[in-house]
Amino acid sequence: MAEHNELGKEGEQLAADFLIKNGYEIKERNWRFQKAEVDIIAQKNDTLVAVEVKTRSTDFFGNPQDFIKQKKINLLVKAVDEYVNVNNLDIEVRFDVIGIIKTEKETKTEHFKDAFFHF
Repeated sequence: MAEHNELGKEGEQLAADFLIKNGYEIKERNWRFQKAEVDIIAQKNDTLVAVEVKTRSTDFFGNPQDFIKQKKINLLVKAVDEYVNVNNLDIEVRFDVIGIIKTEKETKTEHFKDAFFHF
C-alpha cells in the first residue's frame, strides 16, 4: 500500500479514536454510495455527524481541511442523504472535518464542526 494511503488509514483511526473519546458513537466507516465515500458516520446525542478526515505529514502546503473541494462536498451530501433514507432516520445531520497533521514528533488534531459552512 502506498505510504499516503497508510497515512490516510492511520488518520482515520486517529479521528475515530478522537470522536469516541469525545462522546461520539461510530456508526459506519468508509461508507460508500455511488462515487462518494464518507470516512466516518458518527452520532452524538440527536445528531448524525458525517466526518471527512484529512491527514497530512506536514502543513507546508496548507492545512489538511483546506483540500476539500465543492465537488467532494456535493458527493458527501448526496451520500449522507442516501444513508439517512436507507436507514429511515429522522435526525439532524451535520458535516464535520477532522484535520490531522502527523509528523514523526507529534500529532495535531483539529475538529471543525459544521465545517462546510466555513469553507
